[in-house]
Amino acid sequence: MPSIRILDEAIVSRIAAGEVVERPASVVKELVENALDAGARRIAIELAGGGRELVLVTDDGCGIPPDELPLAVARHATSKLVDDDLSRITSLGFRGEALAAIAAVARLRITSRPVGAESAYTLLAEGERIEGPRPTAGAFGTRVEVTELFRRLPARLKFLRSERAELQAAVEVVERLALARPTTGFRLSSEGRRLLDLEPREKDPDGLSARVRAILGPELADDLFAFEAEREGIRLFGFLGLPAVARSDPRAQHLVVNGRAVQDRLLKSALRAGYGDLLPQGRHPVAALFLELAPERVDVNVHPSKVEVRFAEPQTVRGLVVHAVRRALEELGRRGARGLGRRAEAAFRAAEEPGFGSPHEEAALCGLAESPAAFQPVLARLPPAAPPPAPALDEDDDGASFPLGAARAQLFDSYVLAQNAQGLVIVDQHAAHERILFERLKEQLRAGGVARQALLLPEVVALPAGEREALLVRAADVLRLGLVVEPFGPEAVVVREVPALLGEGPVVPLVRALAAELFHLGSTVELEAALGRLAATIACHGSVRAGRRLTVAEMDALLRAIERTPNSGQCNHGRPTWIQLDRSAIERLFGRR
Repeated sequence: MPSIRILDEAIVSRIAAGEVVERPASVVKELVENALDAGARRIAIELAGGGRELVLVTDDGCGIPPDELPLAVARHATSKLVDDDLSRITSLGFRGEALAAIAAVARLRITSRPVGAESAYTLLAEGERIEGPRPTAGAFGTRVEVTELFRRLPARLKFLRSERAELQAAVEVVERLALARPTTGFRLSSEGRRLLDLEPREKDPDGLSARVRAILGPELADDLFAFEAEREGIRLFGFLGLPAVARSDPRAQHLVVNGRAVQDRLLKSALRAGYGDLLPQGRHPVAALFLELAPERVDVNVHPSKVEVRFAEPQTVRGLVVHAVRRALEELGRRGARGLGRRAEAAFRAAEEPGFGSPHEEAALCGLAESPAAFQPVLARLPPAAPPPAPALDEDDDGASFPLGAARAQLFDSYVLAQNAQGLVIVDQHAAHERILFERLKEQLRAGGVARQALLLPEVVALPAGEREALLVRAADVLRLGLVVEPFGPEAVVVREVPALLGEGPVVPLVRALAAELFHLGSTVELEAALGRLAATIACHGSVRAGRRLTVAEMDALLRAIERTPNSGQCNHGRPTWIQLDRSAIERLFGRR
């Protein structure tokens, strides 16, 4: 066995660099964080080759005195731990590794001029070789230039992605830092092309809102709403996206803890739990969350890249996020996504914008048969169309003063067209009724169980062995959902009662879908989560189908039910249930504006 030995300092530096500098975006992050810690009001980032050829960061911060420049590139040298107290870290950087790690794998040039200094000084560092500092021309602040990244660690180059992918990663890093620090201006360029140009904002709600809008874009920003909560000295505030604008990946989630952009699993899981059944599996909410708490209550010294944190009271933090998000969403009521109206206008203009799915696609998503004739009309069982709180009804507008207006027509036997005071409302009848039934099932579950009705003729349903067993094992849970099933021979079950909300809808597809769902969930899923998933399946099967022709009375009943139903802006699959096309948008389509 080889003898134990002390590693060469150069090897140690490269190993340490591998922990801090994973890709060009890591270099961008470390340099921009240094600029923020220096009190920069404006930061400019310039990239070439996706950051492999050049990362240049210029700031107007406090600068580095010339006699401290050699220390700046030494390992474990920092100005940010004044009293060496790791329990109260308020700066973004504190390990003293970033510049040394970058110099270990690339060419690093620092030019800095402190405020009040007569001249700037520059220093070149490459591996163990350091040149300078020597006087040079330069503005107040610091300019850090990194070239030939991984020149001294070529193996890492093989693991980098395409130039475009590396550039996108760097852009996302700057966006997260810019959102965390709205009072600083950011400019990001690549190959002479301006990618970001963000002016400094005031440290107030309006400034934060403007920065969020600039980062997420106007389409998403219009469907965000502000919220705020506090518990036990921990303040949470920010912006949440409507469920209808959720994404297939979590990149539109921004998490900030004490001004530090983080990627924290606890916060992400709490955010998702707050949305609950408003989002289906595989969808991620759009959000910008800001958490403020005493520095000693959060540990930021858990990873070299400092993107992870550890809370002293994780359950308190999780509970605050879950309940604050849940309460904020409940207060929204039936609000729909406003950005969808602009997408509709663009679709009319271009006639090529992809929509949210045809009736055929919706049926496939729900696992349903294509033929709508197999489903009985269920809108007749909706309560009378009593209005929610709304302006008094004028005789002339025939219901248009209701929030969702009055039904005017049905398009493709799938979409209800209504007119309200703002313009045109387009409703996906299946998606809307699905959410209505789902909320009613949840309400009955909370009250003790779903109302049942006996079948005149019990229905025998053949099932695969595994799915049959999964259904029978949880027969008591299924009973709470209004379904009475019993064994019937070795390969089937018999259904004797069904949820009353289903009316005379077909039983066999529903039972097969529930059995498949239970088999997929397994026995480890918590009861409440399983009941929620099963209730969503029942609602999907019990709702009026796309392709079902409705009377005007049924359409109006659907509109009034949407207005009374919480969370009715999206269906159980995260699709929007209705969109608003304002009159001004319609007039623009015809050149009247």
